[in-house]
Amino acid sequence: MKWSSIVLPGLLAVAGGAFAQDASQEEAAKRQAEQLVASLHWKEGEIAVPSADAKFRLGSQFHYLEASDAQKVLEDLWGNPPDDTVLGMVVPKSHGLMDDASWAVVVTYSDDGYVSDEDAKSIDYAELLSDMQEEIKDENEARKDAGYEGLTLHRWAEQPHYDASNKKLYWAKDLEFEGSEGHTLNYDIRVLGRGGYLSLNAVANMESLPEVRADMQQLLPMVEFDPGARYADYNAKTDKVAAYGIAALVGGGVAAKAGLFGKLGVLLLGLKKLLIPIGLVLAAFGKKIVGFFTGDKDRSKTVR
Repeated sequence: MKWSSIVLPGLLAVAGGAFAQDASQEEAAKRQAEQLVASLHWKEGEIAVPSADAKFRLGSQFHYLEASDAQKVLEDLWGNPPDDTVLGMVVPKSHGLMDDASWAVVVTYSDDGYVSDEDAKSIDYAELLSDMQEEIKDENEARKDAGYEGLTLHRWAEQPHYDASNKKLYWAKDLEFEGSEGHTLNYDIRVLGRGGYLSLNAVANMESLPEVRADMQQLLPMVEFDPGARYADYNAKTDKVAAYGIAALVGGGVAAKAGLFGKLGVLLLGLKKLLIPIGLVLAAFGKKIVGFFTGDKDRSKTVR
């Protein structure tokens, strides 16, 4: 009898057993994820965010998860590292959290102080983009040494816009993580207040740009600070002033060079869906934010 006639069936049996085990584990993981999603406490309409002295007035197309549930989604469902700065998550109802095309808006707050917008009209965003591209390129070696993929910033997916009347800033970046087949979209909103700013960060595949852009523009007027905490309530005699302006909120690296990236909250997300703090991205945005994203499909959902 030939050895192959004995060994091959044995190998097939082992492979079949391993496949069955993998399928069983995958099914168990799916059931666990479904149970997690079913346990979430969704909120709609007017949502208070007390730690930021702010509120959302959500339209019917969105719902909201408060901090504990948002962190559960980011960490347990999407595989991101723990992040206790997450205050909540706005989720469009058009996708379930387990859908491949799902995305969400992670809410955080910075209390660095009143951010002057005096530089808003003088910012050259083309030059700022070029500076950011060079900085990210220069930091890629340190990023890889820290265990993260190399990163390329290709362009503005949405050029920065500052609404001086409502004190709201938004922009989007077209990013590519090394080893990924597609590009990652980071869409950011900053709402300026008396004592700091509220950050709304979304991560998705670049193919989702039209949908994300439309939804984020719908979301933009739905968030505001409470009376007394608004930008117009600033008191120059008593209030703290941030050590940076509008350019640093967009660029991140501008602040990094000044040693300020500790609390800027500028997130480069490669979303599973998490964000990696700009300090890790530039010095070496979670593990897109945002685990805020390990296989090619998942990488578009992980927060970086």
